[in-house]
Amino acid sequence: MIGDYAVTRAFRQHASRFDFVDVKTPASAFKRVVRDLEFDVAELAIVTYLLAKAHARPLRLLPAVILARFPHPYLVYNAERGILAPEDLNGKRVGQRSYSVTTATWVRGVLADDYGVDLGSVRWVTFEEPHVAEFRDPPNVERAPAGKDILSMLLAGEIDAAILGEIPKDPRIRPVIPDPDAAAQAWQARTGAIQINHMVAVKQTVSRAEADEVYALLRESRHAAGDPAINPFGIEENRRNLEVAIDCVYRQGMIPRRYGVDELFA
Repeated sequence: MIGDYAVTRAFRQHASRFDFVDVKTPASAFKRVVRDLEFDVAELAIVTYLLAKAHARPLRLLPAVILARFPHPYLVYNAERGILAPEDLNGKRVGQRSYSVTTATWVRGVLADDYGVDLGSVRWVTFEEPHVAEFRDPPNVERAPAGKDILSMLLAGEIDAAILGEIPKDPRIRPVIPDPDAAAQAWQARTGAIQINHMVAVKQTVSRAEADEVYALLRESRHAAGDPAINPFGIEENRRNLEVAIDCVYRQGMIPRRYGVDELFA
């Protein structure tokens, strides 16, 4: 279960070697990855993987980043209701698809670290349950009423801000973080990391030789795409990225301890 990206396009041509499942979007199948263990090899969000590890799901990572992006532009508000800055979010209602999705987790980390937002004071409004069934949302998370959608609630003023997966072309929707690109560059300079979204996981029943074959083909696919820097491959190439991701998730109380990077690949 691997999405169609520049770095995976050549890999997906190996139809004679693998059976590929057809999904509308990879994220829509993440529950199938961690709950049902349906796929031998699967794209998986890094936070979902860490939560799955915390709850003993038999999966391990391959050191292949197939999607990474800075989340700063995806925290938005309705400008018709007045200016909203990150520091204003204490005590506000913020919508997100699910509390444990990776983009939302990165955004919360940025708000706490760079803008001093008290995450416990925010009412987080969600629309889906977690991918990992055993994970429990913190007490300041509430589920949106049935039939509601995040953008409509934002425009109606039922939530003050929202973390979106894609930014709509609507002049009313503006980023909460001023100059989000500059803020992202500053975050990267401070942390020495990029913010990983999706990597590749394999079931523990996949042998080392099989996993090595998949990884080698993924590397070839990345090379065919020009070896983009935003898609680092390799344990050492991702060590700092993963240390920062693990720390972000741990400090939000979502995993019981800071895992060592090498544990993720064991």
